Amino acid sequence: MGKNIMKIVVYSTSWCGPCKNAKRLLKERGLDFTEVDIEEIGWSRDDLYKKTGGRTVPQIIFDGKSIGGYDDLLVLDRNGKLNN
Repeated sequence: MGKNIMKIVVYSTSWCGPCKNAKRLLKERGLDFTEVDIEEIGWSRDDLYKKTGGRTVPQIIFDGKSIGGYDDLLVLDRNGKLNN
């Protein structure tokens, strides 16, 4: 998955521990991403759900497809799918 990823978006909040962990893991794997702080843009959890299908942060999107949150990202990493 690593080399084929064109765009990663992480929907987060500034106070979210799993969000920080997800961003750190992506950086460690050399994967560029765009962060969208839902509080900065005034989104509710309903807005987040409409965009990503999830209500909790982080919500992580690979090439327009939601992969879920931090736990889901860890599974991809454990399976070697984040390697560049």
